[in-house]
Amino acid sequence: MHTQRLTLTLTALASAGLLLTACGTESGAGSDSGSGSGSEGRSVESEVPLTGIRWNVDSVTVGGKKYEAPDDAHLKIGKDGRAGGSFGCNYAGVAVKIKGDTLDFGKATMTKRACPEGLMTFEENLTRALAGEKLTAKADGDRLTLTTAEGDRVDLTSGPGKPGTPLTGTKWTVHTVGDGKSAAPLPKDVSGKAHLTFGKDGKARGNLGCNDVTAKAEAKAAGKAGAKEGRITLGAPTTTRKMCPGDTMATERKLLKLFDGTARYDVERDTLKLTAADGTVIDARAATS
Repeated sequence: MHTQRLTLTLTALASAGLLLTACGTESGAGSDSGSGSGSEGRSVESEVPLTGIRWNVDSVTVGGKKYEAPDDAHLKIGKDGRAGGSFGCNYAGVAVKIKGDTLDFGKATMTKRACPEGLMTFEENLTRALAGEKLTAKADGDRLTLTTAEGDRVDLTSGPGKPGTPLTGTKWTVHTVGDGKSAAPLPKDVSGKAHLTFGKDGKARGNLGCNDVTAKAEAKAAGKAGAKEGRITLGAPTTTRKMCPGDTMATERKLLKLFDGTARYDVERDTLKLTAADGTVIDARAATS
């Protein structure tokens, strides 16, 4: 799998700073990172801010072939010389130098989340387009285009992104289980079977890959403005008693770690991330049918 381990923390990025030039007039060097080793980029005069904005990726074109972006692909650029966001499935961090209307991205470091083949193909092409060579930025209203000398391009639109799928009432199909640092897809005989639904009646129901499960569930949204993660308290699970193959039982034991305790949850677009008290991380996606 062509992914790398995330080695930097994606934090709240600066809300002001480097500006995208429309006329090429520079206003002087900046050194906001405080490194003392020179500016990562320069402040320039423009009506269109480049940093502190969520840029939703619309598409990437590499080698003359256009790839439409997944729903959550986005990028934020900070005036500290760092950029980060979702490349379609995995989260990435990357150094970036900005001079005038030119952006020079370094090599991206990414989480190791397992992704469907289509998402992996998009991530590989987006990574290639950003890190291959310097890109020229052109802005038109809320649209931004990054283009290489070879003609590869990334098309983006500023905005908050689509709202997340509701936690309650959605059938969440489990795709990966891990420990927060790495994740593995479910075994083939379990893939597509494990799922959970949090009902409005205060119950969680679903399947662990073989056995059905039911438990009390009480969800609380993030209490502070701007906070992403909520909490969900799951009661002791009640399950059926089917005999299951070894891989299936191993998956069920991991999923059962969610129950009889409080887990953190985060919904972004159609993806749900659940983190159990012991650090087990479960990624699920909203079922399409």
